[in-house]
Amino acid sequence: MASSLLTKALRPIKQPSFLSALRSLNFTSIATAHDSPSDGSSSSSFTFDNNTSNNKEQDNNSIYLKPKASNSKREATTSSSSVTMPMSFMTGSIVGKRFYKQVSTRESDDGVGWTVMLDYRTLKTPSKRPLKLPTLALAKAIAAEWEYQQTDGIRPFTMPLMKLACTALERVPLTRGKVIENLMKRFDQDLVFCRAPEDNTLTVGLHAKQVEKVDPLLAWVNSEFGFKPTVYSSFFGGKQEECLTNTVENLLKKTDDCELAAIDALAAAAHSLVIALGIFHGKLQIDEAIELIRLEEDLQVDKWGLVEGGHDVDIADLKVQVSSAAAFLGLSRRNLFSD
Repeated sequence: MASSLLTKALRPIKQPSFLSALRSLNFTSIATAHDSPSDGSSSSSFTFDNNTSNNKEQDNNSIYLKPKASNSKREATTSSSSVTMPMSFMTGSIVGKRFYKQVSTRESDDGVGWTVMLDYRTLKTPSKRPLKLPTLALAKAIAAEWEYQQTDGIRPFTMPLMKLACTALERVPLTRGKVIENLMKRFDQDLVFCRAPEDNTLTVGLHAKQVEKVDPLLAWVNSEFGFKPTVYSSFFGGKQEECLTNTVENLLKKTDDCELAAIDALAAAAHSLVIALGIFHGKLQIDEAIELIRLEEDLQVDKWGLVEGGHDVDIADLKVQVSSAAAFLGLSRRNLFSD
């Protein structure tokens, strides 16, 4: 079931295997999970212990799983409980040992959306919001990330879809205007609007590559939005027509939270809102987007050589960021799975 849903969502994407690049990463910080001391609280969340002790570092890395308190034995066995990931989940360090055996998905209680279950516990976001996902396909994909976790620790770095889901559910609804404002603030200096000088012997090769690879994307912008973008060679950037800027901003305002979270992640990785919108509209595939992002750097690598442990790591990281955001975008679209 999960395989067929993922295949359907990723059919237009040529290189969807974004998790494979993460398996070689090493982690050093380890947190431990153990039963919470009995303090009479009724919390059912997966949280850090704030008690003071001699070993401060150990306390900061400790995570307690607290069952929901109840007044009777019967209530204790039938009451639902949940798992709330600590805020450090978003930072990338190991947040605790794997405390669950089985990962599954189920429809949310209100019948609108899907959620992930760790054994009998319902997964929640770091701020204790229900992790209610728009499609079963996305829920299955995030469940697969949790299933992949090893017994010695939960590694958020290997869970890009979970992190994007938390961003879409928590950050975007509260800061939607600010997210759009930050995207538009950098629009005039977009990567694809910057053109290397044609009359310089050092950059003539790059200019020719930009004409070959970037101009078709600029032509698509003109066709899609009705305004021709302005290219420039100035180090300080240029200024796009106000009509084009307003059209792009209005498009962003019409996106849902998952779409805006994906576009924001793609634009941050690409240093280009135009490339992010190209993926959003299906104009660019993942490998085409990565080629545009690395156009100048790849020419330098071809001329001077690749630095092992530098360029190769950057390429792998870029593939993970772009692929995961593109996959999240496809998996979150309800109309893709309506049939």
